[in-house]
Formats: sequence, C-alpha cells, structure tokens
Amino acid sequence: MSSDPGEEPWYFENRQRKVAFDEHAVRAFVARIAKDIAAGREFAVVVGSDAATRAANRRFRGVSRATDVLSFPDGEGGRLGDLLLSALRAERQAAHFGHGIEDELKILALHGLLHLMGYDHESDAGEMHRAEKRLRRKYALPSGLLERAAS
Repeated sequence: MSSDPGEEPWYFENRQRKVAFDEHAVRAFVARIAKDIAAGREFAVVVGSDAATRAANRRFRGVSRATDVLSFPDGEGGRLGDLLLSALRAERQAAHFGHGIEDELKILALHGLLHLMGYDHESDAGEMHRAEKRLRRKYALPSGLLERAAS
C-alpha cells in the first residue's frame, strides 16, 4: 500500500512481511512530516528486511552489515530522495527502548528525512540533534537515534 504518486509528493511501501506493524499509523506519520517538514518536496519511505538494508549498505556505503535506516538524497528536480528502514531492526530497537514498533519506525523516518533535508549529525555541530529533538517533542515520540548515541 502506498500513497498515489499522482496525488501526493511522498510514497510509502512495506516490502517485508516478517515483522507486523500498523502500516496505517506509520503512513499517516509520513504524510504529516511530508507536509510539515518536506514542504511538498517528493520523497519515498520503504520498509524492508535486514537483508535489504545490508545489501544497500554494502553497495552504497561499503559497510557489510544491516542498519536501521539508510538515506539516499536525490535533489534532482527538487526531489529529496529515498529512505530504507529495516523492520527487524525497528522491532528490536523498540523492544530494547520500551516503546512500540510504530514509534520506532516514525523515529527512523524522521531521522532519515532530516538527512534528506541536508542535515548531517557527523558535521553540523549539533544542528541535526537539536532539530530532531524539537520535532520528536512536537510529534510526541520517544528518544531519538542521536540522543541514544549520546548516552
């Protein structure tokens, strides 16, 4: 299931079947951040398997391991790019941090979208961390990836 590419500037698809989650809730969140943050610029969110994130991570970053979120900026024609989220990683992280998988997928989508918007927590002196924290509060989400890494 996805948004209609002819009507919305965002796209969502769950390409894995191993991990169950409320797709409607995550899709509604993607629609909200598309409006609030992406301001009508096109991007896609795909929820995939660990094998998919491992293959993409190896191909595009030279790192042969699965990861929770990968961002692929585009920029052509104003298009922001694509996000690949690992459902299995999201499920494990949600259990570890004591919240639902839907919240974890939302955290990953938010983090990835900030990367598509040009933020880079490795080089921006905390700008992405502050933006993520502010937006997490706005959307009532638990601690984000950057806060977890800092603790």
